[in-house]
Amino acid sequence: MKTLIDTYCYTALMRGDESVAQFLDDAEIVYLSTIAAGELMTGFKGGSMERQNRLGLKEFIQKGGKTIIASVGMETAERFALIKDALKRKGKPIPVNDIWIAAQCMETGAILLSRDLHFSAIEGLLVWQP
Repeated sequence: MKTLIDTYCYTALMRGDESVAQFLDDAEIVYLSTIAAGELMTGFKGGSMERQNRLGLKEFIQKGGKTIIASVGMETAERFALIKDALKRKGKPIPVNDIWIAAQCMETGAILLSRDLHFSAIEGLLVWQP
């Protein structure tokens, strides 16, 4: 199974959430979105433990050799446009960064690991909410 972890669940993992840890342990591939990485680094900048948090992220990426950074490309951009348009037509906007994360998730064929309920508004997106 492939999974893509969002910012909220990464933070939960770093705080010791066993349900997130178990789900990731069972995954064959774990994707980390460049969008989520940007959100995390922004949070690190605003905190008093930036260096430790950056080291933790580096360790997460290197752990077990199964984490892949999901980058944004033209296919992601196409999916982003389709998702954003569908949400607009439904009258169900969600944060723009989460649309990018959903687009990357769908592009990679992964299950999104998230606790954000608004992802349920995106048709065709597989979400696991611990």
